[in-house]
Amino acid sequence: MIKEFFNQFPYILVGLEVLYLVGIIFLAGKIIMDTKNTSKTLAYLMLIIFLPVLGIIIYFVFGVNYRKNKFYTFKIERNEQVYQAVSTYIRETHRKTLENHKEDIDQFLTTINFLYNAGHSPLSQGNQAEILINGEGKFEKVFEVLERAVHHIHLEYYIYDNDEIGNRLADLLIRKAEDGVIVRFLYDDMGSGKIGKKLLSRLKDAGVQVSPVNKITFRLLANRVNYRDHRKIIIVDGAEVFTGGINVSDKYINPNPRQYWRDIHLYMKGEAAFYFQFLFFSNWVFATEKIPEVSQLYFTKKEGGGTSLIQTAASGPDTQPSIMLGTTSAVLSAKKRIYIVTPYFVPVETVLNAIKQAALSGADVRLMVPKSGDSVIVNAAAYSYYEELLENKVRIFFYKKGFIHAKTMLIDDCFSSVGTANMDVRSQELNFEVNALVFDQKINKKLQDLFHEDMNDCEEISLESWRKRPKSKVFFEHMARLLSPLI
Repeated sequence: MIKEFFNQFPYILVGLEVLYLVGIIFLAGKIIMDTKNTSKTLAYLMLIIFLPVLGIIIYFVFGVNYRKNKFYTFKIERNEQVYQAVSTYIRETHRKTLENHKEDIDQFLTTINFLYNAGHSPLSQGNQAEILINGEGKFEKVFEVLERAVHHIHLEYYIYDNDEIGNRLADLLIRKAEDGVIVRFLYDDMGSGKIGKKLLSRLKDAGVQVSPVNKITFRLLANRVNYRDHRKIIIVDGAEVFTGGINVSDKYINPNPRQYWRDIHLYMKGEAAFYFQFLFFSNWVFATEKIPEVSQLYFTKKEGGGTSLIQTAASGPDTQPSIMLGTTSAVLSAKKRIYIVTPYFVPVETVLNAIKQAALSGADVRLMVPKSGDSVIVNAAAYSYYEELLENKVRIFFYKKGFIHAKTMLIDDCFSSVGTANMDVRSQELNFEVNALVFDQKINKKLQDLFHEDMNDCEEISLESWRKRPKSKVFFEHMARLLSPLI
């Protein structure tokens, strides 16, 4: 019937084709103007040209640049309001720490100065830091710290499931709220799709202040899902902080040995909490469009009783790409070793080149990744990078015991990074992410020991064997790599 209609009125079909062509030209211009990353620009242009209609839908769902949208303009303005309330303390903290420890961190001073200037992130001193292994180690410590909360508890999570560990944590939050502790809880509406209305109602009815960061009404048509809040943060009384790769879900406590999850979290006590508090309030104001009274009870100087120097690298659609550029700077500062653990290795070109340069300069560079990821396309895209890494003297280890989900990096003897950001395009350019950078030889040694321990459950791949893979597999991997800016 449609074919007969167009046969009868061919000029209508010609008109539609002309309109479509004009639309493609205008959309191509928008992509070129709005998308700063060259590879991402080319990927979107290929999509709209070679996948008619479908490519346009994909771009409008995932590709629209929200940094130029009023939606995020509001957040940037509110970030500055929160910063002005605490700017004096941030400047003083950074200045005093540099004065007292400049020689200790001289190797990474460029990275430290960059993070301070790009994101107002101060280097803090006197912190206590502790590596927590897997969900079993994390949640035991979390419940212990939450029990002694007196004034407030702030949580921000990508995934919060309505399961055993999720309900156990909810019960504790409800009890603390009923005791008069201020409890605020932010969650990502995409990642926490299993949280359930009943659990949220229980929290709200008990006085817990709850909000999604980005409310998603129609998931398939909401391009806000492209800018996920991938952070995992807990702040207690402005003094104690947790962050890392472990979400609130039973799978992280390994109830099933055959589905083993390997992960790392970090506990901090002291001045490091200050900047995490700033990040939380910035997202809270953005999510709720309400500005709470930022009193000294949230931003008071807390003694950590430790020796760790800690700085925070945070990124999001409202900030500079501090994690990506900070990682690049730190990698280029390496003299002896770089050990990277990430579940997804689809790096931006800047980071990839820095890693290759460090390895060719003589540093012992090692990358640990899952042998099989939880996404066929992402896994294939990651595989496409390994030959050039091996050619440039990077050692690669496939973790076989289960799924390694940790996001850690250690450099030489004193620099360690533990956080939420994967080493992929989404984490380094799109999501709200946060990494804690710890300058402490003991924490560095702990991560070194864990890396060597995990090597016992790994298979190291060689350049010779990697080159023998079937050509069809290699072709598929390189096709997947073309989509890496969009994954």
